[in-house]
Parts: sequence; C-alpha cells; structure tokens
Amino acid sequence: MSHDVIGILSDSHGDLAAFDAAYELLRAKGAQRFVFLGGRYTDLDEWILSRRERSRGGREYSGTDFLEDVERWLSVSDKKPRPRSLSVSREELEKEAADPLRVRENFLRTPERDSLQYRDPSIPRKVLDMVGDTLCCLVYDKNDLERDDLINASLFLHGRESEPKLVQIGPRFFLSPGRLAGAAEQTCALLERVDRDVRFSAWRLDGKAVLEPRVLPLERRTKMSVK
Repeated sequence: MSHDVIGILSDSHGDLAAFDAAYELLRAKGAQRFVFLGGRYTDLDEWILSRRERSRGGREYSGTDFLEDVERWLSVSDKKPRPRSLSVSREELEKEAADPLRVRENFLRTPERDSLQYRDPSIPRKVLDMVGDTLCCLVYDKNDLERDDLINASLFLHGRESEPKLVQIGPRFFLSPGRLAGAAEQTCALLERVDRDVRFSAWRLDGKAVLEPRVLPLERRTKMSVK
C-alpha cells in the first residue's frame, strides 16, 4: 500500500507558537512533507531558527555550532531526495524532526502578495507538486491562478481563508487549511493519498476535526495542456 501524507499550513502571520503546534499535530498524524502557503513568507525561516535555538537549550550560537550546521547543510544538499511516499522508519522521522535543516527540506512554500518575495522573480508565486498521479497547484491567493493553472491542475491548495474549505468546481477541487492566526479557530489540514484515493481533512490545533476526512473523486488525467 502506497501512502503519502502532506501537512498544510497557512496564514500564521508571525504566530510561531501556532506554526509549531500545527507542525507537531500534523507530524503526529503521519505527515512526512509539508506545504506552507504563506501569510508571512518568512515565518518558516523564523520557525526553523526557533527550533534550532531550542535544540541548543538556550546556549549561544558558537563557532562549533556553525561548523556543524555547515556540515549538515552540505550533507543534505549533496544527498539525492528520497521519494517521500516510501516507508520511513520511526527513528528516521524522529531524526529528521530534530534537525532543522532536514525539516526545511520537507517544506514547499509560496509567497503572499504584500511580501518582498512575491516581487522576487527567482521565487515562484505558485508551486506545482504531484500527489500520486494528480497535479496539484499551490498558491497563497487563489486570485493569482491563471488559465493554464486551472486547465492543468486538478487540486488547488490556497490560503487567505478564515476557515478550512473544500470547494469542488467541475472535476477540480480548491482546498484551504484555514488560518493559524487571526481567526476564530486556529486550523491546519492534511492531504492524504492511500493507493489511488486522495483524502482531505482539516483540524484544530487541539486535534479536533473541523472537516472530517473526505475522499476526493478526482478525474484521472495524464497530459498537461499549454496554450
């Protein structure tokens, strides 16, 4: 049985405690890779730094720490990416979760319109990813989607929603995890592929389901269209 679990976070707006709580919740539910849709693009970097500081137990960053970080960074950079759908032992997952560089390797993210990164041509405003054989388009604001995006992808993950949403239009699905900050409930979401089935669910940070897991009846397509 092939199993791929993706954790989805959005709209943290500087609330690193909520970001951390969502990450730990989604990881406990089996997420091996993650999507951060924006809502403050740099929150991912600041959260990684906060995890690194916690791992040092409050000790000041030293030259030895720098050399160890460079060594880990080089080992991560030189290693070929492992397909995340393969089975991973609990020990390996714990090791990755404790190493900020490995954690960062497992994230995709997109910028929001009022960020500096949104205007940086080297940073894509939308990211394409595969969930099994389904093409998925990631974007912070769904209003940034263009005709080719809408034609080619079957799943659209987006932020900028006050609550989790699952909207079907024709054979395509628009999914949002809700907000980690600035909403009545702080929420995140899971996208799971079990064999050929894809399920979406959303969760409060206390672990209560907001949207129960639902199988998405996706249209199977094998070709992209570019016009």
